[in-house]
Amino acid sequence: MRLVTFHHQGRTGFGCVEGDRVLDFAPHGEARSLRDCLPLGPAEWQRLADAARGSGSLALAAVRLTAPIPDARKFLALGGNYASHAAEAEKAGFRRGTAQIWFNKQVSCINGPYDPVVRPKVSHQLDYEGELGVIIGKDCRYKAGDAVWEHIAGYVVCCDYSVRDWQLRAPTHTLGKSFDTHGPVGPWIVTRDEIPDVHALDLKLTVNGELRQSASTADMIHKIPALIEELSTAFTLQAGDILSTGTPAGVGGLFDPPRYLVPGDVVRVEIGSIGHIENIVVDEPGA
Repeated sequence: MRLVTFHHQGRTGFGCVEGDRVLDFAPHGEARSLRDCLPLGPAEWQRLADAARGSGSLALAAVRLTAPIPDARKFLALGGNYASHAAEAEKAGFRRGTAQIWFNKQVSCINGPYDPVVRPKVSHQLDYEGELGVIIGKDCRYKAGDAVWEHIAGYVVCCDYSVRDWQLRAPTHTLGKSFDTHGPVGPWIVTRDEIPDVHALDLKLTVNGELRQSASTADMIHKIPALIEELSTAFTLQAGDILSTGTPAGVGGLFDPPRYLVPGDVVRVEIGSIGHIENIVVDEPGA
């Protein structure tokens, strides 16, 4: 199933995509958002889809898809989690230990899958990082191994936009990772049952059609069960939380010379079996 949040004729709805139609769940249950709907689980999602099929179907072309969970409570991202990216970073003088390095992207940066990304007026060092995102489906604490899977609703495409000079101001990375619009997510949540092996997906990122990043999720150093074990040991992961799982080699800032994004650039991130997001870079008003 492909779970979505969308705008249509002045209202926000949520549901699933079937072919070229969107099934609107909102009129058929108590949940008021897709985040509220996630803990209900696959059987209830199917019931809502069945109910909406006759009376709540909209043309996909007639709606605007937003981030699937625009109201996420946490957006966490993992640094240096692909062997290829760790190698290129080390060559540039950035060395990491063996521990997982997590940072916050403030939830105010969440952006739609096809909406513009703003280059801020305070910096021209805007960079991209194509990533696989994991969406938590129900609250999770102290989970490890196979037990983590039942807490995953599904997967999304993310791009962890980064303002490099602001990122390097402090070890937390939070400021440089959290500028408004710098967290596009989508285009939908592909539910976990649709992905037989999440560690065998092709990830590609292009800028204006030029391939910049290409890898398999098999290149992850820390696999998804290890990520959830680490985080859920420290705090409760909640339904709708977004976990961005790292990026492969090819980021713009590590080219020589760096290849930062400029207004007019179109960045597309595609992950096999999930889909793609595509965002145009625009200058901040007044820049």
